Amino acid sequence: MKILMDERGKKYLLKEDREFQTDLGIIKKEQMERATIGDEVITHLGKKYKIIKPTVNDFIDLMDRRCSILIQKDIGVVLAHTGLGAGDRVIDAGTGAGAIALNFGNVVGEKGKVFSYEIREDFAQVAKKNIDDFGITNIEIKNKDIKQGIDEEEIDLVFLDLPKPFEIFEDVYKNLRLGGWLAVYAPYIQQAEISYKISKKVGFSDIKILETLEREMEVRPQGTRPKTRMVGHSGYLIFSRKL
Repeated sequence: MKILMDERGKKYLLKEDREFQTDLGIIKKEQMERATIGDEVITHLGKKYKIIKPTVNDFIDLMDRRCSILIQKDIGVVLAHTGLGAGDRVIDAGTGAGAIALNFGNVVGEKGKVFSYEIREDFAQVAKKNIDDFGITNIEIKNKDIKQGIDEEEIDLVFLDLPKPFEIFEDVYKNLRLGGWLAVYAPYIQQAEISYKISKKVGFSDIKILETLEREMEVRPQGTRPKTRMVGHSGYLIFSRKL
């Protein structure tokens, strides 16, 4: 997979089987087919496009979405807090468009595996297409309600983005390996509070609720200061561990 980036920094997924058209001009199909990463291609209007290799974040920004997705600040906390690594086995429930499943698959690598449960058939189809387009092969999309039962055992991380995730905490506990993590995304504090209490009742340890806020710095000739706008509340993350 390759990405086209124009002079403004705008990115596009490169489709080699067709002519590329934007407001900056046309790139012929033959140019697209010959292009390799690191090349520059020029439109009929003389505008330059760079060919770059996409990261998982580049792809997620451009992929088909039919629903909201977790944003980078929350995904990053899940990956860092749980210490997810190469070869790990992950369950993700509430696939949506597949954004966090792609991040999980990217981290666990070829020897790892991600099992992603999605109850809605239309979302499952979108996620599967996105994963196929990115070219990753260690993610399995399951069009199934996870509340009907978890098929996999000895899991390193279970991530739940569900309206009532606490309803399956007992099943999650059974299917996690010793030392494995449960991570939950909750938009509302009530969900987070209930998840905290039930995970403690089930027997989980190291339970905590986190909220991450992100503020970028603005660098100007006269000085540097925090930007007026920031990425504030998006949701709460609840972490607990089987020990």
